[in-house]
Amino acid sequence: MSDIENLSVNAIRILAADAIQKANSGHPGLPLDAAPMAYELWAHHMKHNAKNPKWSNRDRFILSGGHGSMLLYSLLHLFGYGLTIDDLKNFRQLDSLTPGHPEYGHTVGVEATTGPLGAGMGMAVGMAMAEAHLAATFNKPGFDVVDHYTFALGGDGCMMEGISSEAFSLAGTLKLNKLIVLYDSNSISIEGSTDIAFSEDVAARMRAFGFQTLTVEDGNDLAAIGAAIEAAKANKEHPSFITVKTQIGYGCPAKQGKASAHGEPLGVENVAALRETLGWPSKEAFAVPDEVYKNYETLSKAGADAEEKWNKLFDEYAKKFPDMKKLWDEYHAPVDKEKLLNNKAYWAYEDKPQATRSLSGTMINRLKDIMPQLFGGSADLAPSNKTEMKGEGDFSSKDYKGRNIHFGVRELAMAAISNGLALHGGVRPYVATFFVFSDYMKPMIRIAALMGLPTTYVLTHDSIGVGEDGPTHEPIEQLAMLRAMPNVNVFRPADATETAAGWYVAATSEKTPTALVLSRQNLPQLAGSSKEALRGGYVISPSKSETPAAIIIASGSEVAFAVDAQKALADEGIDVRVVSMPSMDIFEAQDDAYKESVLPKSIRARVAVEAAADFGWGKYVGLDGATVTMHSFGASAPGSVLFNKFGFTVDNVVKTVKSVIKK
Repeated sequence: MSDIENLSVNAIRILAADAIQKANSGHPGLPLDAAPMAYELWAHHMKHNAKNPKWSNRDRFILSGGHGSMLLYSLLHLFGYGLTIDDLKNFRQLDSLTPGHPEYGHTVGVEATTGPLGAGMGMAVGMAMAEAHLAATFNKPGFDVVDHYTFALGGDGCMMEGISSEAFSLAGTLKLNKLIVLYDSNSISIEGSTDIAFSEDVAARMRAFGFQTLTVEDGNDLAAIGAAIEAAKANKEHPSFITVKTQIGYGCPAKQGKASAHGEPLGVENVAALRETLGWPSKEAFAVPDEVYKNYETLSKAGADAEEKWNKLFDEYAKKFPDMKKLWDEYHAPVDKEKLLNNKAYWAYEDKPQATRSLSGTMINRLKDIMPQLFGGSADLAPSNKTEMKGEGDFSSKDYKGRNIHFGVRELAMAAISNGLALHGGVRPYVATFFVFSDYMKPMIRIAALMGLPTTYVLTHDSIGVGEDGPTHEPIEQLAMLRAMPNVNVFRPADATETAAGWYVAATSEKTPTALVLSRQNLPQLAGSSKEALRGGYVISPSKSETPAAIIIASGSEVAFAVDAQKALADEGIDVRVVSMPSMDIFEAQDDAYKESVLPKSIRARVAVEAAADFGWGKYVGLDGATVTMHSFGASAPGSVLFNKFGFTVDNVVKTVKSVIKK
């Protein structure tokens, strides 16, 4: 290692230690031990341009061990991405550009929000899948306009989490050779040596998944790290996994190799000792020699040159293949909202009972021709979820051009992969499973919501209507769970028009994930159903008078019960209004005047009907209202039997409405 390289590596370490010490909070262990591999990668093997962080053909880098965020912030500062020394000094402070864990969309150069260990590994697989699909779609002989790598860096914790195994198993099956994982193997976890809970042969596991495995014995050996990265790039058949053996907290005599280096500041004396051990030329905090900045400036120029070369290539490509340039623009542009809203064919439906899962399948196959970038699939449930795009082929190691993804039974990794697909850009992902298994997906849905990704979740078999499969497969509390999550549109449609509305919301969303919650059983097409569903809640069947005796609010399959109950009540001279509420989230975003027009405050006699937990409905029914909802985990029997058993009948809804009117 040359003197300037040694100084450049140690600059990452010193800046990280200083920022963490100033904040009196953070994780110095990873930045200190992983600085050499990060430097070598960013300086000599990763294609990136600080002047244009969103260049489409850049290599992607995800710090899966997000607790080591100061490693990434130091790199972004030194390579000229716009993070200043003052930004580093504000590490972990309110509204700073250097939060405790990397946040996508908040800090320039951060490719993904990470923190939950292993999540970055799953997202990296998604990015590599997007690259492979786009390359197969757009590249022509002599014009590899999509040609870049995805790098992920994580440690023992990332490898312990099950999500990484799920994701890497699929990556190996798909032979994603543009995926390269750097494993910071320091054998330390928060509680001590990893041996207490993690003694497996990680490399052997990765080989079993189908990865090329490489090992660097000394985490400070830049030449060995560089050789391993180049060997990974040379392998055109497999993704690569590089084990880099390091010592946590490297350079700090009192902390090196110890668990205490992981998640607490080194301390003033230990930071001083770190400087001395590393031979750092300044005792002043955050002071970096000019020659180090000049070195990084020189290194950054290579990225700018690479983009300039690519821009010339793409210009030639556009001239030679104008149809492909047109398709490229379509892939990278949002759907035309007005055009879709007024597309009669999109909104058309057959007037016969159909399951909303089947109707969703129809919408997917309409959208596939409107949105060529639509790319997705199911966790081994496509025939049940109705998520196959007809005639579009399967994405596989033999055909990356296929648009249907087979995720296998890997719901958690599937959700993380969908995040990576969306983050990469150029594709619009959707993923699917049974609604009850959204429990497995929840952590990655949350990350999508945090990042503001317009991912779509097709969640079928939405209630006790699942029937004979029983309570293990009957979602009860999942609607409340997803509705409680900020920045997620949960949409449970009642019929064809509302299903089209749900997909419209998903297809046109810019920064919000959409969960489409769909029935297994057939539902009737409702006379009052309309595009008003796009407002989240609307009057689907009005009362005869302006001041009804009560309001029935329902979603999904229960809207039909509500309308039938309205008719039965009318026969008894009781005038009620029925409101369909496919999405509480979207309804809450409407202005007060609209919400008042749908649910007037003066009408306090209200009943909510939904085959799920009542949590959340109190906001709409109030103290004087009531719910017809679930209060147990369901049972195993035909769906129609269960609806009767648990009170989802016209008679029970009528009875409940009468009870609130009497109040």
